[in-house]
Amino acid sequence: MTTIGLRRMGPRDPAEGHRAASPLELLFDLVFVVAVGFAATNLHEIETEGHVSSAILSFAMVFFSIWWAWLNFSWFATSFDIDDWLYRVMTFVQMAGVLVLAAGVGPAMQDGSFTIVVVGYVVMRLALVGQWIRVAVSSARYRSTALHYVVGITVVQVFWVAMLLLPAHAQLFVAPVLVFFEVLIPIWAESRAETTPWHRHHIAERYALFTLIVLGEGLVASASAVIDGLRDAEHLGPLLVLAAGGLVIVAGLWWIYFSREQHEHIRGLRSALVFGYGHYFVFAAAAALPAGIEVAVSADAGEADLSHASVAATIAVPVALFVASIWALALRPSLSGRSNVVVVVLTLAILASIAVPEVSLVATALLVAAIVVVLEVAALRPTR
Repeated sequence: MTTIGLRRMGPRDPAEGHRAASPLELLFDLVFVVAVGFAATNLHEIETEGHVSSAILSFAMVFFSIWWAWLNFSWFATSFDIDDWLYRVMTFVQMAGVLVLAAGVGPAMQDGSFTIVVVGYVVMRLALVGQWIRVAVSSARYRSTALHYVVGITVVQVFWVAMLLLPAHAQLFVAPVLVFFEVLIPIWAESRAETTPWHRHHIAERYALFTLIVLGEGLVASASAVIDGLRDAEHLGPLLVLAAGGLVIVAGLWWIYFSREQHEHIRGLRSALVFGYGHYFVFAAAAALPAGIEVAVSADAGEADLSHASVAATIAVPVALFVASIWALALRPSLSGRSNVVVVVLTLAILASIAVPEVSLVATALLVAAIVVVLEVAALRPTR
């Protein structure tokens, strides 16, 4: 240890026993949930106005910036978290970037103005560049990998800033290209040099904890339905059904996600990339569900400019996407062929329930519960 309290940023032991999320990582997650909550709130507002397609596109874009910054920090921390004062300060800088990004979620989703979101995003990414520079200085083994990250991230951030100089309509075409290059950076850095020493159990726990927090937003939305119902006795019955259905759905999604161990799916670079990137759909679906519940509340009060089928879709589609994503990432290998078919059929039935919007919520809740039963029965009869 040096006189100023810094340590060399060497790699963590990927086989370290009893590795758990640190208090700093947990605080980091909570800050990100602020941005997720703002995105879900704006998704609800835009969907209620009847602009479903534009709401989904803007939400997907904004959520990428939130998710990608969280993902990159989490995988970095599982490999190089040394928890000295400079590491903490640079992590707090990333948190500050999250709060700036959160402030720009509304303008981005409502007006198509991504300036504040890009500023917050670039702050987060450049703070991580500083961490990678420390790795390059401290570890000869991982220096090449770290420098690949430094160069890749920095170059793309320059283009993000340059994008702000373009007209708004041009930004809509440039942003997906930059997203593509962002996604390529870890593939390029990890495959060209030494693969970073991630801790399988630790990173699986990090994903699980973030899933818990995002699903918690659905419980808040269900509670809001009850509160609204108590204020207006005329709509009490439907809102209580909505709250109960929302609770069953959230509990079922939690059960489905945690029904199998997931660390075993993080073996080599390819499986780690599939696991990490595939969770975009898990997180995005979980984050969109509370917006769907709030849309249903607004529709019950006659405040949503949407058809009944569209209201049903705001809940059924995120639920089906969540189940399909976690099935593909973690459940499918552990199930027999028959069980896999049943899960897929039940997931498709969730989407089909949109055709009968009057009972779609109840049907979705019952179908999610049925998937839970299938998984529990399959656990009693493991495949060979």
